[in-house]
Amino acid sequence: MNEKQNTNTIMISDKKSGFKISDEFERFNQINDIFSRAFWDDSVRNKHSDAFFESHRVQPKGKRAVGFKQKDFALRNASWALSDTFSDRNAHKGNREGFQSWMENDSLIAEEKIRIDDQKSFTIEFKKIAKLFGADLIGITPIDKRWHYSKKVNTLEFKPVSNKLPGNFTSVIVMGHAMDKGLVDTYPSALASSAAGFEYSREAAIVTQMTTYIRSLGYEALGSMNDTALVIPYAIQAGLGEYGRHQMVITPEFGPRVRFSKIFTTLPLHYDKPKHHGITEYCNKCTKCAEACPPKALPKGPPSYNVINKSTIKGVKKWSANCEKCFDYWTKLRTDCAICMRVCPFNRDFNSFRGKIFWKIATSFLQPVALWWEKKRGMPRRLKPETWWQMQQ
Repeated sequence: MNEKQNTNTIMISDKKSGFKISDEFERFNQINDIFSRAFWDDSVRNKHSDAFFESHRVQPKGKRAVGFKQKDFALRNASWALSDTFSDRNAHKGNREGFQSWMENDSLIAEEKIRIDDQKSFTIEFKKIAKLFGADLIGITPIDKRWHYSKKVNTLEFKPVSNKLPGNFTSVIVMGHAMDKGLVDTYPSALASSAAGFEYSREAAIVTQMTTYIRSLGYEALGSMNDTALVIPYAIQAGLGEYGRHQMVITPEFGPRVRFSKIFTTLPLHYDKPKHHGITEYCNKCTKCAEACPPKALPKGPPSYNVINKSTIKGVKKWSANCEKCFDYWTKLRTDCAICMRVCPFNRDFNSFRGKIFWKIATSFLQPVALWWEKKRGMPRRLKPETWWQMQQ
């Protein structure tokens, strides 16, 4: 494929994906994401941010506040344990795998490649294997280097270093990992953070198993979680969902309660296409997440090209959070916050009758009815953390 053909392919993908990219576009340098800045940028780093990261590494000390007691922090730290252990295995090289660096392979590539005669049938089988290993969602899309970080981060010195991938990859496998709704419904709390921790730990295992499987078939594969490239545009291009005001991907199966991982590969697979359900149109009229955000970090207006601070990607028209305000609130809680996820009208059980009805109405010409109903309903109530614990008895 020549350069002109590749450009045309990307333009078609942008239209189908709902992306609007200006001439000011710049690939994002990961050194400027808010979590990296918390280690080198004095405008972000402070005693609260240091304590936030440290709280994941020490035995928990509870607070009096409900949802922030020792048992809540204990569950949170335990849920993150596998992910944290995995990410630290090459910390001595400045590589925090899965967060600031791709996941190194321990398995060799088989000398002989399996023959794939029917790419579409093989892809169906491959997706079933991914779900066998534990992935809840899976989509496949071509490599789009615009979403790859211009630089990754060396975590010994917190300096930008080369992000050139160690392979000639052609495709990206995007896997979705559903978060527990009961835990999500307790945000903000240390207990709720377990919902994210469980999925990051599962991601580390699933991605490692899937990359080993692909390499054992004779093809290149490189695992990735939050590192290497922006996963949200890739998830949208892979047909897994649409972009929401809270800057999460809203999926038909789990709403916004999904973490995403990715695998870069040369395995020949059938590509998925972006799917339009009308979520963006819904979010254009709904501002619940922005209204519920304690630090007022989410926008109430339409998508824009506005660059809020150095943690905002340039040249993409979208809803962008003030990451500095958001992270500052996290550090004061000593745990993450996803109130925006909890109050989202799409944070529902879509296997239930009510969930199925809401999805059909919210994504059809009856969308105004869904918006009216949600306005009448008001803000969803938080599940009390003590109630969640009682439910375990």
